Amino acid sequence: MPENKFLVRAPLLDPKQQVAGYRLAWQSSAPTDAREDVRQLLDFVGERAQAAELGLLFLDADHGVPPGGLSVGQAPANTVLMLDCADLAEDCQAGMASMREQGLRLALRGADLAFMQTHAETLVPLATHLELPLGHPDFAALSNLAKQAEPPLAVVVQDFPGWREFDMSAAHGVGGFFENLCTTPRPQNNAGALSPQAIFILQLMQMVQENADVRHIEGVLKRDAALSYKLFRYINSPGFGIEVEIESLRHAVTMLGYTPLFRWLSVLLATTNTAGYSHALLQAAIVRGRFAELLGKDLLPRAEAEHLFFVGMFSLLDQLLGIPLEKVVGQILLPEPVVQALVSREGVYGPFLQLVEAGEQRNGRIVELAEALFMTSTRVNQAHLAALAWAHTVTI
Repeated sequence: MPENKFLVRAPLLDPKQQVAGYRLAWQSSAPTDAREDVRQLLDFVGERAQAAELGLLFLDADHGVPPGGLSVGQAPANTVLMLDCADLAEDCQAGMASMREQGLRLALRGADLAFMQTHAETLVPLATHLELPLGHPDFAALSNLAKQAEPPLAVVVQDFPGWREFDMSAAHGVGGFFENLCTTPRPQNNAGALSPQAIFILQLMQMVQENADVRHIEGVLKRDAALSYKLFRYINSPGFGIEVEIESLRHAVTMLGYTPLFRWLSVLLATTNTAGYSHALLQAAIVRGRFAELLGKDLLPRAEAEHLFFVGMFSLLDQLLGIPLEKVVGQILLPEPVVQALVSREGVYGPFLQLVEAGEQRNGRIVELAEALFMTSTRVNQAHLAALAWAHTVTI
């Protein structure tokens, strides 16, 4: 595990807003060697992501791949190495072929028509993806060339600046990376009002906070059959590691207590805005919650570490529900440190949330924030990847 290098990610969204994978890169406070960065990223995903179903993992390799290629090691088959076309020439063909034989997929970045035509029979057939900036003057022509290539190349957009651009691209069947997904509000049509189901879930959450009799909570929950179905589908997700199927609320509370029930309801609350629902944003919220919880696991008492899940999860509720965060928080009886972290990023939980958010920003302050919490890159990176893997096991 590399020291003082912290993993940062950008989600890869398919045209249906599903998370199809991630672009992974290192963030460091000191200058690094590009080739060593690539090797360490390959080793990291090989050691930590073999069994995880994370979709495609795109690794930056700008100026980091020699003409003879790289020894891939144990990198999983869903790994895509992103090669800058400015660094490629005919003498790279053998190296690219070697990496493909080792199981790597290859993406071409920065291609133009001249590159695609010049290397149509040599380098292009070794690639699996073509990454293009959204405003590329030859976007349409390059996309057509990618489709006509043998074998065809999948086109991904380099980065969407906003939801409008994503929607336009998705309409043509093209997805890509959305680096600022969590900080780009999606246009809403609900006039800042909670849906009836959201209000219903908030009432259930309030009952859980007040330790109401589980039979009473169960009776209320039965009024909404669809919500009951979603809740038990979620409770029985593989990520919770429950060996027996939970068939009733009383069964769940008897086995696990009230805190997990509050957690489950908080995730369902985030799904109630049908006007601007984004599965990718919901998954980002779940990742935040689990990431924060894992970071606090050995530093805080168990109950406080569990509060970190709500801090991470609720940090995106305003975007998920389309209403100001203060309005939602005002309707749930949350511990004051949780509210403080959500509103001002301060208090005992604030630094954890800031660190989690920094993992979504390529040029963020993750190194500085980790040092402030006396956390090593090993601990943060392991928690980060574990949170991504866990979020993919949650069924909503």
